[in-house]
Amino acid sequence: MKSGQAVTVFGAYGHTGRFVVAELLERGFVPVLSGRDAEKLKELAASHPGLDVRPASVGDPASLDHALTGAAAVINCAGPFAVTAAPVIEAALRAGIPYVDVAAEIEANLDTFTHFSERARAAGTVIVPAMAFYGGFGDLLATAAMGEWTSADEAHIAYGLSGWHPTAGTRAAGVVSRERRGGRRVRYTGGQLEYRQDAPPTLEWPFPDPMGPRAVIGEFSMADVVTVPSHLAVPEVRTYMTVEAAGELSAPDTPAPRAADERGRSEQTFVVDVVVRSQGAERRAVAMGRDIYAVTAPLVVEAVDRILTGRTRTVGVASAGEIFDAPDFLRALSGHISFELRR
Repeated sequence: MKSGQAVTVFGAYGHTGRFVVAELLERGFVPVLSGRDAEKLKELAASHPGLDVRPASVGDPASLDHALTGAAAVINCAGPFAVTAAPVIEAALRAGIPYVDVAAEIEANLDTFTHFSERARAAGTVIVPAMAFYGGFGDLLATAAMGEWTSADEAHIAYGLSGWHPTAGTRAAGVVSRERRGGRRVRYTGGQLEYRQDAPPTLEWPFPDPMGPRAVIGEFSMADVVTVPSHLAVPEVRTYMTVEAAGELSAPDTPAPRAADERGRSEQTFVVDVVVRSQGAERRAVAMGRDIYAVTAPLVVEAVDRILTGRTRTVGVASAGEIFDAPDFLRALSGHISFELRR
């Protein structure tokens, strides 16, 4: 158990934010409930008597400063992160505390690396973007698979989802991302991001049992195309998504996730299969679990725990695989995922 350190959760009443609040409480932290909607914050607080409620808006720096007062760290769960990340990071820098977010938006994560790396390094503080299922998780798996390799020719991250019922936040973030890239899709090739107008390819990916081979959308780019090459010398980073899950994500009538157990998790299951190749050699990391939104909570809270206890490898803006011991981090999540290295 922790010594009651306060951690501000901005966007605490959102779907993922609620999982994060519960995980913080379970691990002995004291969540400070923050976000833009005061009524939703009061609603959430009714389920957690005694927690501090501090409404804040990204357009009101003073309210953000108040939300972070006395906190040891801040977790940003409020998208679209193209709107929220920079103001909350600025507040964290003013407060001198670590910032961690769960952004899956490619462009928002690029902005964080581009605009805050030098300032965070100079301040000796830590900023970890995309510390979530998309971005952080794939980066940890790719880093673990690499092992002692200092470079690789290519990295492939295949997402085998049983289905994907997106939250309202996921849909809103997707709209912002598509607008920012003018409707184009993006991939990471030749050591840089490439924007394309053509349709992505469809192919088959050999997921391990029990999922087995499945049709996937190739070059279905997620935040991993930012996090992985931010610290690994891999000129080709490709991400894939099962066709059924991609279809549910794009369909306007797909319902939001629905709780199916006492922890609020949906029935969704996932397999993340990561393959890295170098000069003909291949290494693999596989993780399996349940509910991509729920599993983000132990990911981000484990990150905060390690930051606050000094189990980090660098300062400044850093992705999960760079700042943490990737295999050790993934094994620490054994209560939530299964993880295996295959070499």
